[in-house]
Amino acid sequence: MTNLEFRHTEAARLSPEEREALLVDPGFGNHFTDHMVSIVWTKDQGWHDAEVIPYGPIPMDPASSVLHYGQEIFEGLKAYRRPDGSIVTFRPEANAQRLNDSARRLALPEIPEELFVRAIHELVSIDADWVPTREDQSLYLRPFMIADESFLGVRSAERARFLVIASPAGPYFSGGVKPVSIWLSQDLARAGHGGTGAAKCGGNYAASLLPQQEAAENGCQQVLFTDTQTEDTIDELGGMNLFLVRTDGTLITPALNGNILSGITRRSLIELAKDRGLRVEERAVTVSEWREGVADGTISEAFACGTAAVITPIGSLKSSDFTIDFGDAAPGELTMSLREELTGIQFGLREDTHGWLDVIVPAKEA
Repeated sequence: MTNLEFRHTEAARLSPEEREALLVDPGFGNHFTDHMVSIVWTKDQGWHDAEVIPYGPIPMDPASSVLHYGQEIFEGLKAYRRPDGSIVTFRPEANAQRLNDSARRLALPEIPEELFVRAIHELVSIDADWVPTREDQSLYLRPFMIADESFLGVRSAERARFLVIASPAGPYFSGGVKPVSIWLSQDLARAGHGGTGAAKCGGNYAASLLPQQEAAENGCQQVLFTDTQTEDTIDELGGMNLFLVRTDGTLITPALNGNILSGITRRSLIELAKDRGLRVEERAVTVSEWREGVADGTISEAFACGTAAVITPIGSLKSSDFTIDFGDAAPGELTMSLREELTGIQFGLREDTHGWLDVIVPAKEA
């Protein structure tokens, strides 16, 4: 079904002047482009009815299974405008693969990788004027899938819908790139063994909202979750993976254990670090190790990473019992160097030696 023809219904919600005014400071996730992609799946027909339609509300039956049983998954990636005028995305096939991993766990249909990438191309091409030109801005893309068969009963749905929406985005954290404080959640968990922790589904994020609220009440911007069986082994943050940096340049990151989302930014940073000849350890990492390493000077940096925030330096980890604080040492040198390298590749300021970029709109001719 990857040869589906996309029907187009073009519409503009804003004038060019209104759009340009909005793009001066779009924030993150506040505004949306003119169009969206919709593709339907049914058990009998497979994927069909591929459309690019005006952005807006979608029809939803009150008995749609997504509303009652939570069958939904999503992804996040970005489109970047480069100095030569071209527009690219970063490793979209990896997002397609991860969406299908999530689909299998949530008993949803898998979408062909080629069709996923084509949907991204269709939307970015028609809404190319929404891709920001300013430094540190991009077009955030949100592909997602919902089960929208109308029935009540605990079984996997036989109808689903894949959609893609887009939102011009500035920095994820309003203060820009500066060290953030992390709150250690000790009583509330995000995921457990055998659960959906490795899937990118709304339920995992819903479970993180109350702990995130607790973090904010304690002056922190993000929350850190640990394995419920040990209460010390680190899983991940509410929406990002974690790295610690030893003073010898070794990077340490929690191994994927079924509780942790396989971050594409995480994966890319591991490759970039190894390109530099740095050692990367993917293994069980504990809060105790972090605390002791900062105390004895063997751990000098920590950062979080994900598509939305890219790389965010961590200044401190707080809990009700203790605080781990890097003080003036944050942000660390390696943290910012890796951030500069990765964003340089994405925005066309550094060579893409890995072939990670997918060109959607080619460079303008001179």
